[in-house]
Amino acid sequence: MTIVLTDFARPRLFPRQPRRNTIQDCTPEQFVRHLNEAQPVAVLEGYAPFCKLHVHRNWTSTRCLAVPITDDNRRLLRSDYEARNDAELPVLVRWFEGLEPPTARYLIPILYSREQLAKEGTRIDADWGVVGCMYTLEPAETPMAPITMMRNALGTDEGGSGVPIDREAYRRSVDFWRGHANWRG
Repeated sequence: MTIVLTDFARPRLFPRQPRRNTIQDCTPEQFVRHLNEAQPVAVLEGYAPFCKLHVHRNWTSTRCLAVPITDDNRRLLRSDYEARNDAELPVLVRWFEGLEPPTARYLIPILYSREQLAKEGTRIDADWGVVGCMYTLEPAETPMAPITMMRNALGTDEGGSGVPIDREAYRRSVDFWRGHANWRG
């Protein structure tokens, strides 16, 4: 099995201007080499048959991305309308500014199959392409954000995958994200 980093994921995980809330201490090439050479701790099923999650112990200083919202940090929450790229419509997002989350114990790359990526207009020369990565304390999936589920249900023309919303998974996502937010450094 071969893995590459997609053009979609590269600027989010390895931006031109490094940010503290992205993957640290390795280049995109080193990241992909590690994914191709190191055996994952676990392989989890993703939200659809074309999606897999490879759980790797964190070999970097990358910090957890999702942080619990508490009375002490609620004042640090910010929000705005943003798009992930120029082709997508902006959606409401929220994040923390000004806090220091713990170092993640696991990096969990989100992989899409070559066939699915082709349906979404991305051709790769590998079996799987990285479309994102979770940075977590536990070797478990962070629920997909509700807005991502909605975007996926809208289809590939709107930056999604075309997978309909699973109402129970959506409710679990809302429960999680009601009490958590990502952070920005």
